[in-house]
Amino acid sequence: MKIAMAQLNFHIGNFDGNVQKMLDAVQEAKAQKADIVCFSELATCGYPPRDFLEFDDFIDLAEKAIKKLAKAAKGIAIAVGSPSRNPVPEGKDLYNSAYFLVEGKVKHIQHKALLPTYDIFDEYRYFEPASTFETVTFKGKKIALTVCEDIWNIGNENPLYTVCPMDELMPQGPDFMINLSASPFNYNHATTRIGILKANTKRYKVPIFYINHAGAQTEILFDGGSIVMSPNGKVYDEMPYFQECIKTYDLEAVQKNKKETVQAKDKMTLIHDGIVMGIKDYFGKLGFKRAILGLSGGIDSAVTAVLAARALGPNNVRAVLMPSEFSSDHSINDARNLAMNLGIQYDIIPIQPAFESFKGLLGPHFAGTKFGLAEENIQARTRGVLLMALSNKFGNILLNTSNKSEAAVGYGTLYGDMCGGLSVIGDVYKMEVFELARFINKDGEVIPENTITKPPSAELRPDQKDSDSLPEYDVLDPILYHYIEGRKSPKDIIKMGYDKKLVHRILRLVNINEFKRYQTPPMIRVSAKAFGMGRRMPIVGKYLS
Repeated sequence: MKIAMAQLNFHIGNFDGNVQKMLDAVQEAKAQKADIVCFSELATCGYPPRDFLEFDDFIDLAEKAIKKLAKAAKGIAIAVGSPSRNPVPEGKDLYNSAYFLVEGKVKHIQHKALLPTYDIFDEYRYFEPASTFETVTFKGKKIALTVCEDIWNIGNENPLYTVCPMDELMPQGPDFMINLSASPFNYNHATTRIGILKANTKRYKVPIFYINHAGAQTEILFDGGSIVMSPNGKVYDEMPYFQECIKTYDLEAVQKNKKETVQAKDKMTLIHDGIVMGIKDYFGKLGFKRAILGLSGGIDSAVTAVLAARALGPNNVRAVLMPSEFSSDHSINDARNLAMNLGIQYDIIPIQPAFESFKGLLGPHFAGTKFGLAEENIQARTRGVLLMALSNKFGNILLNTSNKSEAAVGYGTLYGDMCGGLSVIGDVYKMEVFELARFINKDGEVIPENTITKPPSAELRPDQKDSDSLPEYDVLDPILYHYIEGRKSPKDIIKMGYDKKLVHRILRLVNINEFKRYQTPPMIRVSAKAFGMGRRMPIVGKYLS
């Protein structure tokens, strides 16, 4: 028996496009002599559909998609994920289901049992968990059909759940398992995923065909990396990351395999490729082509510009240099040199005349006060107004260039440098931004060396440095990481050797600036705990305030 894995990039709610993509894949799988072709979790509607699932018409369209795919299941079986209605009045209205289609009909439906409700997941909001488990027989082989999380409770050891789907299916003697997944990316998850699959093969001793989404849905990235596991725990094959692919595997060869084929998983390569895909899909799926951003000569905007140019093409990226009286000559030159290195359009619009106008208007009201944060923010907001004006006039989407360290402690100006339709590096700490810049320059200088080596500065007052307001980033970032990703308490972090006053100061900044993060654009998620839908904090909470 031959099993094809169709690792595809789906578009939420685009039923016609998703079905056509799958029909094309069915033809390709037939050409590869496959007996079964597998698609990922909720492939008909895209993942995560969120509250679209509450519309009856949306579910009608999903059912029509299944009927179209069933008609194509002739001479080949199709395993595909789609929402299905719960026929009984008790429980939730829907199931998250895996369909097995054969010879024009739905032969079998297996519902998802384990519904994740943590971090970015909220499946129990919509779906009823499965209560029955049955294998499906095809061409003399028994298949355990599972959906994503169903393989993450091995031997019922996960405290989040009370049932282990594979333990329920194993007494039926499955010959192999197909797992339809929508497993979001973070830079550690690919390694974790392989560990889970190895643990499954160790316990169940059957081949596993694990098919994952590839593509971005706003801030959530799906990295592909679909995996075929031999029953001895060896990775038979690992499909490409961040790209679509259709490959067919011979079941007998998978069963007999004794070698392991695993790709390298370099952190910066994964982050770089993931963000590039995220930008590309955000624009492509929304129907936009061109991006605009402010280019300051600093490292954050430089890295953002490179990633945007690689995602959209240099002709579709426009940079605006907006110097003030506090901008250094080298910053302007660094920004200009970067734009020329990338081959992107750049314009220079000095903000000093506008800044002077604002100071004149506000002069009577600011009389008797010193130059301070308000004046600094006027400069940032002036730049935001200019960028948004150009965005509106020419239909360019503004890219936000703030990093995770800044977003965490509120080191940014609402309606100024925090403007944008998409936050490109909002889940990348400042020290990681430096690593990413070095990665970008690994084959030759793209980002000017001075941009990487000079002390970070917002350049909103004379001789300003980020370290005037914040701890050095090599001290700040680990504390932020332990609090945000690690969910460590202040006491826990202090026990690690960090200064008590510094820890309390930093964590207080994180908490009191939640109101700013509520108003920021979606941040492309590359870590295990990003700001946005996966981290839900109250604005008015008093913890550490």
